[in-house]
Amino acid sequence: MTEKTFETQSASSFSVDKAARRTDDLLGASRLTPNWVRNWRTPEVLLRLLSPIALLLLWELASQAGLIPQRVIAAPSQIGGTLWAMIVSGELGKHLLVSLQRALLGLSIGVSVGVVAALITGLSKRGEVILDSPMQMLRTIPSLALVPLFILWFGIGEFTKIALIVTGTTFPVYLNLFAGIRNIDPKLIEAANTLGLNRRELIWHVILPGSLPSFFVGLRYSLGISWLALVFVEQINTTAGIGFLASDARDFMRTDVIVICLLIYSVLGLLIDGLIRTLERFALAWRPSFVRN
Repeated sequence: MTEKTFETQSASSFSVDKAARRTDDLLGASRLTPNWVRNWRTPEVLLRLLSPIALLLLWELASQAGLIPQRVIAAPSQIGGTLWAMIVSGELGKHLLVSLQRALLGLSIGVSVGVVAALITGLSKRGEVILDSPMQMLRTIPSLALVPLFILWFGIGEFTKIALIVTGTTFPVYLNLFAGIRNIDPKLIEAANTLGLNRRELIWHVILPGSLPSFFVGLRYSLGISWLALVFVEQINTTAGIGFLASDARDFMRTDVIVICLLIYSVLGLLIDGLIRTLERFALAWRPSFVRN
């Protein structure tokens, strides 16, 4: 064996021993590391928050550098300070309560009217002939086009504001629930007739549960429309409400208050939509698509 060959084998043996010792060190360190550390995975929620946080930081830096003037939009720090001051003073809570009362009252009345109308037209051919045509005619009229007429009829008080929200939230529920009732699987009707169910039992045990998914779709649409209508109606001779805050802030060029009002609209809409989704999950627990994993 030559001297050069011996040196090569010695170097390779040293490399193998070094790699083996490094592997043993890593294995020893992994044994000492707790299981929850080794199995840690960054939650998806935190990953989703990275881009919004980055945007806020860029927004703040651009505002502090003067690249984004305050008259265009306020800095996030200023918006946060204004929000905290409005919460502490109770001003935000007062206006928020007024807006919630308007939106929920108009939504509840509109949904009730839509459900009753859909049951009449969906469960009765005669009811469809009598009621569906007027409902379709009223549906095609934009709610905002009724403002001058409503003001002439009812004045500019709270009744007009609630009535405009009602007209906007009635038809999504009506259309979706009517379609849900009429699109019940005929095989379910045949099975119910085979089991000897009378008309009342058929409606209660088959038609109404089968149309619930369509009802919740319409309810979520009505929820979105109620917030859109609320933004508009609170610009009409109001002295309280989130829309009044935004309108007043516009006159004084308070972009921080306007952004706060927009955030409140979006957060409240998201929370109420989440509440409806939770109710939907419990009401439709019998559907395969709503079975929990």
